Amino acid sequence: MAGQPEKKPESVYDFTLKDAKGNDVDLNTYKGKVLLIVNVASKCGLTDSNYKDLNHLHEKYKDQGLEILAFPCNQFGAQEPGSNDEIVEFACMRFKSEFPIFDKIEVNGENTSPFYKFLKSAKWGLVGDNIQWNFAKFLVDKNGQVSDRYYPTTSPLSMERDIKVLLGIE
Repeated sequence: MAGQPEKKPESVYDFTLKDAKGNDVDLNTYKGKVLLIVNVASKCGLTDSNYKDLNHLHEKYKDQGLEILAFPCNQFGAQEPGSNDEIVEFACMRFKSEFPIFDKIEVNGENTSPFYKFLKSAKWGLVGDNIQWNFAKFLVDKNGQVSDRYYPTTSPLSMERDIKVLLGIE
């Protein structure tokens, strides 16, 4: 089954996930990059500021090895109700986002994506391992290990120093 490795995952590189177009994406293709993984929503009060800041970070650091991976999720206030095509159009047209957008997933509950189970098991949140809301963020080092976890209200720009450290430019 896509998204679920056969053995216990040791890094994010052990996962193959679906992108928004339904294609398999082997996360091993991101080996050696710093990843910022975010559960996104298009109708959330945090949408505008987060997409704007994520785009800024992506543009500024993509050539130095930062990749942002967006995972739409409709579990919080039904704020990501659209189809994958609608989500991609929203992100690309409204915000001019160029980072990869994946298939809509669940980040909590009985149907939590195995990928998000892995991320959450690496870094616990204030209320246990549950994702609190849209735009929770995980920063992953070049070895595919979760380095840090940030709350939905954390501005992506406030993570810039941590990103630079992982990129080896600070």
